Amino acid sequence: MQTVEETIEVDVPVRTVYEQWSQFEFFPQFMSGVESVTRVSDRITHWVTNVGGAEREFDAETIEDREDERIAWRSTDGVSHAGAVSFTQLGPRAPRVWVRLEWSPENLAEKTGAALGFDNMQVRADMLRFKEFIESRGTGTDAEDPRR
Repeated sequence: MQTVEETIEVDVPVRTVYEQWSQFEFFPQFMSGVESVTRVSDRITHWVTNVGGAEREFDAETIEDREDERIAWRSTDGVSHAGAVSFTQLGPRAPRVWVRLEWSPENLAEKTGAALGFDNMQVRADMLRFKEFIESRGTGTDAEDPRR
């Protein structure tokens, strides 16, 4: 099992950060490797990812959702994938965002990338893109079209 943890501080209210992270459909706008996330039901999403040429498709269930505090999910079918994100209020507009992702590398390329730390670098870059995404908007995407 590969595990990556990353923390970043952002300059928007914790409510804005929580609302954005609860909208998985917008992940492709700031997470490289996530091609699409489609909401199937209140708790189930369908993911299509492509990381280093390894395409995966799976369903995930939101297993924890505490407003302004934490969101956690895990895959429900054959692919091993899980994640959690927590939000800690440091000041009026200064939440710390902590993310933890877990998955099982399946082929030689994925195992090699994990061993060389490429996964850690990608998650760090994704968190920096999230910071830029949310701070440049100053607000969450709400119900906008994720293709914008």
